[in-house]
Amino acid sequence: MDKPPEKSPTPLDPQKYAALRAEAKAPYKGLRKFFYIAFAASGFVGALVFLAQLAAGKDVTTAFPNFALQIGVVALMIFLFRLESK
Repeated sequence: MDKPPEKSPTPLDPQKYAALRAEAKAPYKGLRKFFYIAFAASGFVGALVFLAQLAAGKDVTTAFPNFALQIGVVALMIFLFRLESK
């Protein structure tokens, strides 16, 4: 004897159901985007600091690689954010 499928006592709102399905497909998407923005902001602040050191001419041999690294971090976070948004 087959039982008929049970219906939920309160049907879900279609928008809420769509949001739950999206979260199930890509868990913690909002959290990942937050971290991408936070790390990009940190890299931007670091880049400004090293750019100021470069402009002042202080220890250029170590400031330039650090500046390039910070720019790389910002670029990577922008790439990951755009990838996540698709």
